[in-house]
Formats: sequence, C-alpha cells, structure tokens
Amino acid sequence: MSEPSELPTPIAAAANPPPRTVAHPPSLWRQPALRRFLRHRLAVAGTLFLLALCIITFPLAPVVTQGNPNRVDLRAVSQPPSWQHPLGTDMAGRDVWSRLIYGGRISLAVGLVAVLIYLTIGIVLGSIAGYVGGTVDAVIMRITDTVMAFPGLIILIAIVALIGPGLFNTMLAIGLMGWTGVARLVRGQILSLRAMDFVVAAQGVGVAMPGVIVRHLLPNVVPQILIAASFGIAGSILSEAGLSFLGLGVQIPTPSWGNMLNAAQSIQIIERMPWLWLPPGLLITLCVLAINFIGDGLRDALDPRMSHKA
Repeated sequence: MSEPSELPTPIAAAANPPPRTVAHPPSLWRQPALRRFLRHRLAVAGTLFLLALCIITFPLAPVVTQGNPNRVDLRAVSQPPSWQHPLGTDMAGRDVWSRLIYGGRISLAVGLVAVLIYLTIGIVLGSIAGYVGGTVDAVIMRITDTVMAFPGLIILIAIVALIGPGLFNTMLAIGLMGWTGVARLVRGQILSLRAMDFVVAAQGVGVAMPGVIVRHLLPNVVPQILIAASFGIAGSILSEAGLSFLGLGVQIPTPSWGNMLNAAQSIQIIERMPWLWLPPGLLITLCVLAINFIGDGLRDALDPRMSHKA
C-alpha cells in the first residue's frame, strides 16, 4: 500500500500561505546602509567636521571665545592676529574670532530653519499633487514651474526688500524660494507609489487621504527627502551669505559669516586686512563642502540601486 502523498492540497495551501516579505523603506540605521555610508570617507570626514563645528559654535562658544562678540574696544581697532585676538579685530575693535564662532550659530541656524520651512511646503504640495492628480496636480505643478522660472537670487532680493532684512525674514525668504525641487521630488515618488498594492489596500479599508499619505507613502520617500535636505542646508547657507554680503540678510551688529564678508567690498581691506574676510569665507567653503559630502554619502547609502554592492 503506497504512502499518502505529502504534497499540500490547495485547501491546506490556502489555509497556510507562505510568509510574505515586506519591503521596508531604506534606513540609514540598517546595517547595509550604514556600512555603505561609513565606506564613503569624504562623507564620514564631513560628518565629523560638521559635528565638531556644531559643538564649538553652540555649547562651547562662551568657553572658546572672549564672550560677547559685539563688544567694542576702540583701543584695539583693526589689529592683526595676536595672542589676545587670534584672528585680529575689525574696524570697530570687535574680536573676529568671537564673531566667527557666534556667526556660525546664525549661519547654521538659518540653513536649518530655512530647509525646515521649504521641506514642509514642498512635502505638503508634492504629496497633494502626486496623490490627487488631475487638475490639482496640474495647477500645483504650473505654480512650481513658474517659481522655478525666475532667478533665485533676484527673487530672494525682492522678497527681502519687500518684507525687510533681518534674521527671521532671511530664513523665511530662503524657505519660500526653496520648496519647488522638494515638491517635484515628492510628487514623482508618490506618483510611482500610489498604484501599489499596499496603497490600494489602505484605500479599500477606508483610510482617508492624509492617513494614506502620512502612514503609507511618505515613509517610502524619506530617504530622498533626507538627501534633498542635506544639499538644501548647504544651499541655504550660501544664500544667507549672499544676502548678508549685499546687506539684505542678517543685520550688523548680529554676526553671521555672510555679513562678516561684507567687509571684503573694499580693495584696501582685501589687500591689507585678510583676517577680516578670509576666515568666514573659508568656513563657508568648508561647511558647504562637508554638507555636500554628507549628501553624497546619504545618496549612496540610501539609494536602493546601490543595495547590491553591500
């Protein structure tokens, strides 16, 4: 008598379906992604440099400087670097080293807050355009194209001239100009995801549009948003420096790297007092390079097409 067949019947197979693997969005904290990021030496070096810069400019600023960066000493006007003033003094007798460190707080804060503003705008508009589609998508994208058609610096100058210069207004102006790229990025990703099975299933059980976007779609777009944000911080720091250099950004006496460069408009200062403009210019360059390297590392680590290299 033959042994009973051990092959599962269709009923048994239906009752015990094989386990399904769920694809999770890439995360930097997953080991393959983290290994790819750590292999990017420039990204690691940029991370260490930016971390050290943030520690020095925020918690340690009162320790490593002489305190108030706006303190005027008329007995020490335009002095070259010395033991008392490591980077010399400006034409008002203020310590350049102190202003450089405290100015780093302002420049980094402008970059971070401006990116948060335009990420919020871009994510909201891009999500609505990609999910709803149709006329709503067309209207939002035409507005996006119109904003992108104008030269960015010209519009920034116009916005600041309209609302006035200052720290908060500089953050707001940069935030209002930077959202277009994020909106297009989020819209494109959501367009490719909204027909997936997990989205259709969520819609089928009655999940409202905000829930579908926040809980099911945006987690899959986080890696791309994170990469865009890293490059956006670098661009925002450069925008603040440009506006402050023109006298339309952060206003003196509040120090920022941009308005410290404002002193370089005189050829005599460029030739005879390089300690006034060279340190902020060098820090802007190094900070932007570090953030761009971090963005490159995040792109290589979080791009799913790089997963086969892990």
